[in-house]
Amino acid sequence: MASEQKERILRFYRGSEGEETAVRLLDLAETVVKTRKFRISPFLDPYGQEIAETIRASYDDLQLDFDGGYQGAERARAMLRHRDFAGRTEDFGIACVEATWNGQFARLTHRDVLGAVMGLGIEREMIGDILPASDAAKILCDAKIAPFLLENLTMIGAVGVKTVPAELTEIAPREERTKEIRATVASLRLDSIVAAGFGISRSRAADDITADKVKHNWQSAASASKTVKEGDVLSMRGRGRVEVTEVRGQTKKGRTVVVLHRFF
Repeated sequence: MASEQKERILRFYRGSEGEETAVRLLDLAETVVKTRKFRISPFLDPYGQEIAETIRASYDDLQLDFDGGYQGAERARAMLRHRDFAGRTEDFGIACVEATWNGQFARLTHRDVLGAVMGLGIEREMIGDILPASDAAKILCDAKIAPFLLENLTMIGAVGVKTVPAELTEIAPREERTKEIRATVASLRLDSIVAAGFGISRSRAADDITADKVKHNWQSAASASKTVKEGDVLSMRGRGRVEVTEVRGQTKKGRTVVVLHRFF
């Protein structure tokens, strides 16, 4: 890739949440081109995966695959591979650690588990999806840190836990429930769409946006007044995500008709 094209990508992401990810993925891509082998990224959220796709499209010799450890994973590692590389590349270096506790006395959430893991000094990029149940949670992680988790993750909050290795093949594919929502909104402002999609008041939506509980296309939503468009994805902590499927125009009273799909 010409240096000016690389600079164009860096300039596009400069100052955004994606800047650090873009820099790291570009470094991996250039290493792959030089060595004609492959490299695997840390875990990427969907926004990071979009950045990887953008970079792959800029290199003629680059191939790209994703794996999060199970079908339908949200967070995944990217494998950047030279098209001439003929070696084995099936292993993305992903392991699963299962933490269990007494579900009769404690209810632990995704946030609780993630906080406990990061409290051990583990970076977020080393952790994939966390799949909580009533008395257990499966933690997808970089295989290199699995032994550390097995030895050191003994408490989640004030709750004692036991950890064991789990097979990736034991994880069922993600099955999301969806609900179609047809709504009329005063405008395509972010707070209006968040309110309609998640069934909350517009003032509550604005407060949650300000509190950084809402992501717009997997990035922090900077402003409640930001305009949303067809195809955008909005996610809210603890409430799932909403996709803006269709913008159908305006009613006689000047309100905008939208079709949303909420994923649980």
